[in-house]
Amino acid sequence: MSVPPASADAPLPDGTSSPGQAAAHGLQGLSPELAKRVPQLLEAMRSVGTGLELHVTLDRICETAAELADARYAAIGVVAENGEGLSDFVHHGIGEEAADRIGRLPDGHRGLLGALIHQPRTLRLSDLSSDPRSCGFPAHHPPMRTFLGVPIRVQGEIFGNLYLTEKRDGAEFNDDDVHMVRVLAAEAGIAIGNARLYEAAKQRERWIDGSVAVTTALLSGSDAEDALAVVAEQARRLADSDAGIVLLPDDEGGMEVVAVSSAEPIGALGMTVPPESRIVSQLLAGEPVFIDDVAGDPRVMTELADRYGPVMLLPLRSGGRVLGTLATPRARGARQFSEAERTLAVQFASQAALALMMADTQRDRERLAVYEDRDRIARDLHDLVIQRLFATGMMLESAQRRSAVPEVRAGVGKAADELDVTIQEIRTAIFALQQGPAEAPSGLRTRVLREINMAAVPLGFKPSHRFVGPVDTMVGELTGKNLIAALREALSNAFRHARATRIDVVVDATVTLPGGGRGVRLTVADDGVGIAEGGRRSGLKNLKRRAESLGGDSWYGPGTADAGGGTTVVWQAPY
Repeated sequence: MSVPPASADAPLPDGTSSPGQAAAHGLQGLSPELAKRVPQLLEAMRSVGTGLELHVTLDRICETAAELADARYAAIGVVAENGEGLSDFVHHGIGEEAADRIGRLPDGHRGLLGALIHQPRTLRLSDLSSDPRSCGFPAHHPPMRTFLGVPIRVQGEIFGNLYLTEKRDGAEFNDDDVHMVRVLAAEAGIAIGNARLYEAAKQRERWIDGSVAVTTALLSGSDAEDALAVVAEQARRLADSDAGIVLLPDDEGGMEVVAVSSAEPIGALGMTVPPESRIVSQLLAGEPVFIDDVAGDPRVMTELADRYGPVMLLPLRSGGRVLGTLATPRARGARQFSEAERTLAVQFASQAALALMMADTQRDRERLAVYEDRDRIARDLHDLVIQRLFATGMMLESAQRRSAVPEVRAGVGKAADELDVTIQEIRTAIFALQQGPAEAPSGLRTRVLREINMAAVPLGFKPSHRFVGPVDTMVGELTGKNLIAALREALSNAFRHARATRIDVVVDATVTLPGGGRGVRLTVADDGVGIAEGGRRSGLKNLKRRAESLGGDSWYGPGTADAGGGTTVVWQAPY
């Protein structure tokens, strides 16, 4: 049987009155049998009203309602925000193993539970299976016959429905059960309202704390890659999602994954959303996109979407500029993002974008300070140190001409030569100071110096070096990469075979190649023992093959020792 709507849904508190008022209103005109159960009802109301965690409160309501009505099973179906189906289903009486065998929880899109969503009123049935709206139970579900459903309202709005089944003595739910459960549902509405307010406050606090953590981390001096990783990690934690993903616009007009935070490796870095996707145009226009099931959405157009369900795609926008997109996907079948979560996530994305821009501006200021300091040091080296060394060299040359002792003249000449080498090295340092910031790709000049410094350790001395022409700006990446490999091979050969005491390295970017084109030439000359007759030539062949692959050439000849001793290796290629 079902309770007549007129008597079953008599006016009750909507959640705005106090618990005492709710009880007084709901217990007017009690029957003697019902009056005996008032202490049990009051204890149940007290139990429901304790605690502020929403899910704990729902569990407590289910357990208390089952005890009050002497029911074997109880559940609360939380109506989704759009009014279609259930966003959550909390149950009591079915163990974990049995729940696992049953599988997916009810979604409220059909059957009796779906009907109660669209017609929220008290419903009492003596046999569930006899109701035409019933669609049966899934496999492994325990048998249920008697049923009592009562709507739960929070501040006048339907929050969900409280379901009770299988009265323990085998009887049907009676009028006293209906009356008491409705009073409990009114009290539950008040408790749920308080819990929701508490949870909303805690949720806002978490998102605010997350925004502060992102801002602090970004302004602490992290580089761009670390900054994006911080945003992805904080977003994943705050949104309670399976992953946090940052995408940036690519050269083709689409978006590329550049940072990922996930509990498990998903291999997403480098994946792209093509420009043909309608979502890309929305995101680049600064519009957030919310998808209930991204795996089934044809707009996304990327294989990464196949593993996820609900997702928020949030533009990282600040000051009218869209820096990229923040994605927070949940697993397939997971609960949808609530309106509160969406609002907080959009605010977080805006704050993260502002922090990214502030961090980028701060790094620009730091780079400018470094540039200014480098310019000052370079000016001091050029205007003071080099001029003094040059003047000292002129004094030594004058002393050399005036000296009549051959040994003194030779020693002074050698000192003057060393001053010339020192001046060249200082000029090289000045050029290095004028290069870009440290995080920019190293120029060819820097890489050559790095190889020379590394070779100085096994050699026991540092090879001299000289650069001619705009080495960093003219030589392309491919040619520069092969030149470095050739330099490494030549220095290695000098160390292993030449027994040299001096090595001179020259990189000349002003060379005219045999065909008339412009190119770069590497020269490595030593004063060692030279190349023995019949010795191995594998290293030299490698140098020649590498140069020829670029349209250049390589050869070797006499070195810098007396009488042409030693070896000079030449490697050249087009820019």
